[in-house]
Amino acid sequence: MGVPRTPRERWIDQGLAALAAGGPQAVRVEALAKALGVTKGGFYGYFADREQLLEEMLDRWERRAADEVINQVRSEGGDPKDMVRRAGQLTLSEELLPIDLAVRDWARRDKGVARRLRRVDNKRMALAREMISTFCDDPDEIEARALLAFCLAIGHHFLAATHPGGRPRAEFRLRAADIILKQDR
Repeated sequence: MGVPRTPRERWIDQGLAALAAGGPQAVRVEALAKALGVTKGGFYGYFADREQLLEEMLDRWERRAADEVINQVRSEGGDPKDMVRRAGQLTLSEELLPIDLAVRDWARRDKGVARRLRRVDNKRMALAREMISTFCDDPDEIEARALLAFCLAIGHHFLAATHPGGRPRAEFRLRAADIILKQDR
């Protein structure tokens, strides 16, 4: 009886872990095989080349970080403000955030990845606009609030500033979210 093959999903998951840890240059077949404890020959049973793996990694990231999050938020329903918050929490979870940040960095140097990131961000922004429009009537303000919400979610990871009295950033992020999601009606 032969040794079972390493599942395709494990190659993709390991590729995403490598991407999060070291960027696209860290996604190397030999390194992935070593991390999985297998030979690289099994890789070529699933993927024609590294480029195919990278595309499938981006497919998985897009599905998990946008489509699945949006579907989950919609299926759970609830107050639109809570739905916006939940989408942000799920999208930028401990599991997905490192991949998201790595994709954003990669997109700075790769036009194809930048197009993919734009598509994902547009899906996320569409949900934020939809939810914010339930309590805000002005289309320009809806857009501004959605932009601020998204920038807060992404940008706070890059901000190195401290806050008065050594108070935790999370306290101010929550306050900022409350301001952004303040009801107008």
